[in-house]
Amino acid sequence: MINMVSDIFAPVEADFERANALILNQLHSRVPLVETIGKYIVESGGKRMRPLLVLLISRALQSTSAAARRTDSDDFGVGDERFPQRVGLATVIEFLHTATLLHDDVVDDSGMRRGRATANARWNNASSVLVGDFLYSRSFELMVTLGNLEVMAILAGATNVIAEGEVLQLTNVRNPNLSEADYRRVIHAKTAMLFQAAAQAAAVLAGADKAMQTELRDFGSNLGMAFQLIDDVLDYAGDADKIGKNVGDDLAEGKVTLPLIEAMRRAPPEDVQLVRKAIRSGGGENMGEVMRIIRETAALDHVRTLARNYADSAEARLEGLADSEARRALRSLCHLAVSRDA
Repeated sequence: MINMVSDIFAPVEADFERANALILNQLHSRVPLVETIGKYIVESGGKRMRPLLVLLISRALQSTSAAARRTDSDDFGVGDERFPQRVGLATVIEFLHTATLLHDDVVDDSGMRRGRATANARWNNASSVLVGDFLYSRSFELMVTLGNLEVMAILAGATNVIAEGEVLQLTNVRNPNLSEADYRRVIHAKTAMLFQAAAQAAAVLAGADKAMQTELRDFGSNLGMAFQLIDDVLDYAGDADKIGKNVGDDLAEGKVTLPLIEAMRRAPPEDVQLVRKAIRSGGGENMGEVMRIIRETAALDHVRTLARNYADSAEARLEGLADSEARRALRSLCHLAVSRDA
């Protein structure tokens, strides 16, 4: 696993370091608390999967497309420094993602993320929401600096869909009747949409043709679905120290995810009623029984299989890219999405 991760980052190591530098640079604010909370959340040990996706796709397209090679020299200025546009886009994507995390933790009243206290737990809800708003607005400032209206349209549309997904999930808290189709709509909006937007925007910025843009958009969407499905598995089967939060948090918050939906589909009636009761009541009082039902129905195996199907679909969308280290890293990213334990 360690070798796979290092191999995935290797083709864009220099770009990734520049993106990290730009992320920290763009947290500057005249209000000290904004910088303090911003740095706390962006330095909290996240994988930076979404900006990594931008950089790998940009690099893979340079090996594939003459247009991408011509745009490779395009850059933009931040203060006295110049950055490749792909690094700017990676930073925008990370800021959008970080803003959603700050808001999510307030909505969910979460106290732990990535193994340490959430910003709202360490400071307060109001500060977390407002710093999240700052990161959203800073990301749009950077979009303007990039100067690509098509990219702006993709990302502006994505932020709307993500917000709708959050509301859709909120309206279904403690709803044991949530269907699998509605669940998939929620996770596509909440999670897969930003993967999709990152991949599509990277293709647009690199000058890829429309067919390639569509393939990479679908690659990002399928990868994001696989990633979220495994997150939902790990909520019931992960190691709390590795995943950085308590196992069973989703159920405790009244969130209905596919492991529960599938367990209810397979379980005998008396067990279905027990799961429905646990969903309605929230908390962790019935966690032991729910975990038993999930194990006995092999619900997690079903979800893992579905995640692998999405990852396979994502990998198939890479066929139009020329063979390169970056393309191989993107394929490895598909495998990592479904084999990870955190």
